[in-house]
Amino acid sequence: MTTAQTTTQTTAQTTAQTTVPARPPREAQVPPPGEPYADIVETHTSVLVFVGGLVYKGKKPVTFPFLDLSTQAARLENCLRELELNRRFSPDVYLGLSEILPMFLPGAIGEPVLVMRRMPRIRRLSALLAAGQDVRPWLADIARQLAALHARELPAEGYDLARTMGELWREGREQLVPFDAVVLPRADLDAVAALAREYLAGRRDLLDRRESAGYVRPGHGDLLSEDIFCLDDGPRLLDCLEFDERLRTGDTLLDAAFLAMDLEAHGDPSAGRWFLDRYRRDAGCDAPASLDHHYIAYRAFVRAKVECLRHRQGAAGALAAASDMLGLCRRHLDAGRVRLLLLGGLPATGKSTVARTLVDNDPVGRQWLLLSSDAVRKELAGLPAEASYAAPYRRGLYRPSWTDLTYDELLRRAQVALRQGLNVVIDASWSRARHRQQAHRAASAASATLTEVRCEAPLDVCAERIRTRRDGASDADVGVLAAMSADYDHWPQAHAVQTTATPEAAARAALTLVSAAPLPEEKAGDE
Repeated sequence: MTTAQTTTQTTAQTTAQTTVPARPPREAQVPPPGEPYADIVETHTSVLVFVGGLVYKGKKPVTFPFLDLSTQAARLENCLRELELNRRFSPDVYLGLSEILPMFLPGAIGEPVLVMRRMPRIRRLSALLAAGQDVRPWLADIARQLAALHARELPAEGYDLARTMGELWREGREQLVPFDAVVLPRADLDAVAALAREYLAGRRDLLDRRESAGYVRPGHGDLLSEDIFCLDDGPRLLDCLEFDERLRTGDTLLDAAFLAMDLEAHGDPSAGRWFLDRYRRDAGCDAPASLDHHYIAYRAFVRAKVECLRHRQGAAGALAAASDMLGLCRRHLDAGRVRLLLLGGLPATGKSTVARTLVDNDPVGRQWLLLSSDAVRKELAGLPAEASYAAPYRRGLYRPSWTDLTYDELLRRAQVALRQGLNVVIDASWSRARHRQQAHRAASAASATLTEVRCEAPLDVCAERIRTRRDGASDADVGVLAAMSADYDHWPQAHAVQTTATPEAAARAALTLVSAAPLPEEKAGDE
């Protein structure tokens, strides 16, 4: 048998002992209703022994690339940090630190264990999800708690969010090298790495802005529904990441994204989106949807790595879980790719209508900034967008020099938005190859995926649309239509989309082309 004795610190020679805060005798002796008196649960780093109303949590003597618990001193330090950090969330659950003393070895130094109040398993957030309960009231409480914790913590100094995120993705990929082709296919891991690099390469402006606004702070670091208990007097958030301050510190939205990812992994992506929206509101946090996707993807990648480690330890189901997590990661990286869509074509081919329909009805929920050459052209001239400024082809406000100025401004605005994580669709004729070449350079500079679409309709249909058009920013008449048709530079990279059916059908076709963009190519210097 063993005995538990409370300690606050241990050295090689002495063990200073205190007393675990007293609990009511019945609570310490009686397990939650319906649960066995004693039980044992293992994770990849810990062993938890459930006895009555208490839990004794000890650390395994394991070594991972990110954590070394091979010595008793390291395990003690880890327990102390876990106790200190988790009391920020649930002080009534983390009762103290004890030691397990081996039999027949008087004076031996005991193995440190955390002493915790035992939580009822049926009140786990994951159990409520599995039972089909509406968990949004609990998620609202959790969002408030997390936002309040972040508000109490001081912003990190000199963190460099963009660089650190790149390092974390790289380190995670390196740690998964032993599992290539054994647990997770190399091609899938390489695709994830390429998509993560693509996003970060063009979003330094966004991440620097978040860091300068104070959004980089210590947080929970491992917020999972298995470790959240929804009690009558409020949720208890357990098991924060204690072993690495760099991993526990980061963008506060990244902290919240862990739970959003986990809710989706449990089959309720709508709950994940709802939680992130609620957290944003409580934290006063504004960020593009693409950043949500990137952070959720990273959290899924971390869980894939953990499941690989569990698979190595022989855990049942870990291989399938790792594959599922990598799939979730890939889906969010795809959804979070920052995209520039050139939507061109002759006057009255319906490109403006298609652009508005696309922006309002993206089924993936991407955020689009719509830029219109007609509106920007007149804005630069100080004219209202709806004012008529008709002129013959390539004359007046439509002379080549003014058109060049218009495209320069369109692409300048697009680059600013792309670097902030927004998708951009530019509604313009794109009749000149040099303007398209400018767009290619702009997309490359912002590490954005470029898709080129040309709206098409028969000339007689376009002419009829011009004759019956009642409003809009376009000044093109039938003469301009004919002249531009004869003077349109060849556009071999564009995908043709017919607009003779409905705007919704054409928008769906364009979005299908956007979603089918190939993976980013590796560039010199990529690791």
